[in-house]
Amino acid sequence: MWSFVSPVPLYWRRRGFLLRMEKGECEECSFTFVPYKSICPRCGSTKVKARKLPRRGRIVSFTLVESPPRGFEYYTPYILAVIELEDGTRVFGQVSDAENLKIGDEVEATLRIVRVFGESGQIFYGFKFVPLSSSHYPVERMPSGTSNYQDDKS
Repeated sequence: MWSFVSPVPLYWRRRGFLLRMEKGECEECSFTFVPYKSICPRCGSTKVKARKLPRRGRIVSFTLVESPPRGFEYYTPYILAVIELEDGTRVFGQVSDAENLKIGDEVEATLRIVRVFGESGQIFYGFKFVPLSSSHYPVERMPSGTSNYQDDKS
């Protein structure tokens, strides 16, 4: 369940997107992009704000991975999907706890263990998507619009 290389600095730099699902929005040209970066990829401006991505969406396309890249052998088989979020943003992510997954199924992002690195067992968390129809999904859940996250639009 582990690979040999620990990308702790990379994980730390991307923690905002990985743990809060953020996109970038340029104040100069209004371009939005995923994942968040401090420089706009379109105009090069550094006036970029982090914006919260919705946690719910629907499956646009998916594939079952049975021959994974090195370091992911323990996790097979797993499902990777393109998910269109409620605001129209498309993200690529892993789907877990899915039985009979279909294009168009509604999913919600949940915080899960993504990988375990090295013999020391460093655990890295990130979002995986769970179908709302899954029997593994909690019965009582927070409505999509509720959050402690302050999305400052100013």
